[in-house]
Amino acid sequence: MRKRLVVALSGGVGGAKLALGLSRVLPADELLVVANTGDDFEHLGLSISPDIDTLTYTLAGIDNPATGWGRRDETWSFMDSIGALGGEDWFRLGDRDLALHVERTRRLRLGQTLSEVTSDICRRLGIGARVLPMSDDRVRTRVRSERGWIDFQDYFVRQQCRPVVHELAFDDVALARPQAEIAAALRSGDVRAVIVCPSNPFISVEPILAIPGMRDAIKASGAPVVAVSPIIGGQAVKGPTAKMMRELGLEASAAGVAARYGDLLDGYIVDHADADGVGHVGPQVTIAKILMKTLDDRETLARVTLDAADALASQR
Repeated sequence: MRKRLVVALSGGVGGAKLALGLSRVLPADELLVVANTGDDFEHLGLSISPDIDTLTYTLAGIDNPATGWGRRDETWSFMDSIGALGGEDWFRLGDRDLALHVERTRRLRLGQTLSEVTSDICRRLGIGARVLPMSDDRVRTRVRSERGWIDFQDYFVRQQCRPVVHELAFDDVALARPQAEIAAALRSGDVRAVIVCPSNPFISVEPILAIPGMRDAIKASGAPVVAVSPIIGGQAVKGPTAKMMRELGLEASAAGVAARYGDLLDGYIVDHADADGVGHVGPQVTIAKILMKTLDDRETLARVTLDAADALASQR
């Protein structure tokens, strides 16, 4: 009997693009997206989950294509008013986006889990695939720069990734547990593939893998693990991936990302621009166009990734 479930590990913008492609080529009940929550933080008294929200808006078709984050057709009266009052307006929350954060915060304070809140919001927005936080326990990514430790959103948004990164830490990760449905899915014996989306390996994927038991559960699932490179020709498609790799003393390349994931990977999808530099990486390499500019690009890359995983499974 054919294994059905595809588990995708994802951060924000780049991961959401591939997640959308997967959602369009798979039946809704065959896709489970595991969202990084290391980026989550509290701001203006609200619980913010940036990667969950980017995935949610993208899968619902209401994302802002110009920014890659937030909702389309957004207005900014709230932020304008906060700024005029001398409040913190460095993290931009649009008026429509604000509604989600207020409702999430209300429900969390009533005792609902982040998984319960996320699942219900996805249902109300018409999303068929499951989107789940990596854990219902609190994990927070922090960055050590030349000025000491800073919270991730301070580094990423307020300081626009300018500080040099010397080290990363995931606060409270040792106390976190994989989200229950994710753990059950990986144990089910029904996992067709685990896809590592083209997200920043340090700040989007590694927080997921750092949860005790998560990496082992992925390996024990018996499914092929295939990653899509977030690097093309030595440059990140979006975000600070290449900059961070150089600052951490790593090779800023598709091969460098594969080396970072190590023996987790069975397969690796890289761009044509990197075909000559990945012969030694270890996992089985597939060369494809990985820059996703259009919806067709997203669907095509999703099919390429699934085909690579299926080919690996057939070899076992």
